[in-house]
Amino acid sequence: MKREDKSQLIESLTEELKAAKYIYITDIADMNVENTGKLRRLCFKREVKLVVVKNALLQKAMEKSGKDFGTLYDVLKGHTSIMIAEQGSTAAKLIKEFRKTSPKPLLKGAYVEEMAFVGDNQLDALIAIKTKNELIADIILALNTPARNVISALQSGGQKLSGVIKTLSERPE
Repeated sequence: MKREDKSQLIESLTEELKAAKYIYITDIADMNVENTGKLRRLCFKREVKLVVVKNALLQKAMEKSGKDFGTLYDVLKGHTSIMIAEQGSTAAKLIKEFRKTSPKPLLKGAYVEEMAFVGDNQLDALIAIKTKNELIADIILALNTPARNVISALQSGGQKLSGVIKTLSERPE
């Protein structure tokens, strides 16, 4: 690969890394053609970009991106591919689902919302990450529940109070 091509690829990767909030570093080496094709189609359906990269070029792009990838530089060994997703847990769920039929891809590490996760054992933690909309819904539900309880108590209390008043008014003196 020519030097100009390498620098162009580094620039392209750098721009993608700058824009991405969810980056998964995986190993898809030794997958047969059929499984690789299935994985690529699944990534396309889930709007996850899958790119096979050279470690040195990825490291240079990571350094130029301005983000703190911290311990993720240590996982840049062997065969590497990156998955870039729009939603936090989409790629993690995709990996777990795909591994029901194949031993790969292996998760080397992930960069999610400015946090680094290292190792395949972090897959379940990454799956549990909620999207922004899910968190907002949880907060609204948490705020809404006490208000409903108060309204319900007031309504039932009002019915009890009117029943007591009616009983007292109907009582002979």
